[in-house]
Amino acid sequence: MANFKELGRRVLESQPFSRFLGASLRRFEEGVVELVLEVRPEFLQQHGFVHGGVLSYLVDNALTFAGGSILGENVVTVEFKINYLRPAKGPVLLARAQSLHRGSRMAVCRAEVFEEGEVPRLVAVGQGTIARTGA
Repeated sequence: MANFKELGRRVLESQPFSRFLGASLRRFEEGVVELVLEVRPEFLQQHGFVHGGVLSYLVDNALTFAGGSILGENVVTVEFKINYLRPAKGPVLLARAQSLHRGSRMAVCRAEVFEEGEVPRLVAVGQGTIARTGA
């Protein structure tokens, strides 16, 4: 995987849900990824905060990209856990993930989601296991 960023953009573009949300790749290197998402009104819940499902998407996809960067392109999330730390409003969310441990078929990764601004605010953290598929 010589050109991580180009591969990452191609993979992200091939995901209809990521295209629907408008996610973009800011950084993609071996073991590290940054995904960015501009908050739209459709992403908010009844109190005006970003819906937990949107934050969950960012954690899940960032974990999978981080794991895939060391295991190869054909990976899936086996499991993940998320902690919502504080409500997010936007206007831009950044998910940063990194690989913590790699085995021959699985990787454990950690993600943080920030509300970008003058002072970035940590709004969620997650950890998950990413596995190679049979493909």
